[in-house]
Amino acid sequence: MSLHAEALSTLDKWRPSTAAQESLRQAFLGFLAAREDACLRSCEPGHVTASAVLLDADRENVLLTLHPRVGRWLQLGGHCEPSDVSLAGAALREAREESGIEELHLEPTPVHLDVHPITCSLGVPTRHFDVRFAVVAPRGARPVRSDESDDLRWWPVGSLPEGSEDLAELVAAAG
Repeated sequence: MSLHAEALSTLDKWRPSTAAQESLRQAFLGFLAAREDACLRSCEPGHVTASAVLLDADRENVLLTLHPRVGRWLQLGGHCEPSDVSLAGAALREAREESGIEELHLEPTPVHLDVHPITCSLGVPTRHFDVRFAVVAPRGARPVRSDESDDLRWWPVGSLPEGSEDLAELVAAAG
């Protein structure tokens, strides 16, 4: 099964808990139906991305990255790669790459969707159709910052850094 077909299947089966998330799910399904290349970063109108809300073993802290291009604290994640066979797998790959933690537990059902405008590696304004998954680190896990981050830090789920208040709904959905 292609990543595109898997993304359609994943979102078709998922039932979000809010009307706003259901509206986004329908928009994602429409975008995927219209664009066979929707999971490829070369799709200029927008492309599907995968994120991981990485929580500690007690689900009391979330690991955020200070994104160099965006200039703010965000969840881990990014573009799908040609080798990815699922959105959940892409989110897990991104979480491992960006956290340096190998032994992660991914919950394979999405927890949140978001679409946002961005100028990414294409160099032109586009949109990310971001599918977000909860991932849990083992007890005592110590993250290692990658070159894709200006900083990497655990934050209490109830006390996110200034300027990232919009992540509260996402973190709550993952908890």
